[in-house]
Amino acid sequence: MNKQPLSFLYITIPNCSVCHGLKPQVQELMEKYPKIAMGSVNAQEVTEIAGMYSIFTAPVLLLFVDGKEFLREARIVHLDLLEEKIDKIHRHMAG
Repeated sequence: MNKQPLSFLYITIPNCSVCHGLKPQVQELMEKYPKIAMGSVNAQEVTEIAGMYSIFTAPVLLLFVDGKEFLREARIVHLDLLEEKIDKIHRHMAG
């Protein structure tokens, strides 16, 4: 994340129906933004991620700009609103 101007992190946990249902939709959305590096982390496998980013629920979607958290969405994510926010940030960074 520190090496990319824009990076996106999808934090999930096992047995989370919201996490598993949302992930393919988020992946499809992120295909529109090839300049944003995307990663996914299982918070139960990488336990330090919860403390590192103050994660108390799942899924959590984080967008980083120049290595700093810029956008956070958690649990119930409205994809159209998320897309608007990402698009605005993406256009600002590209412009």
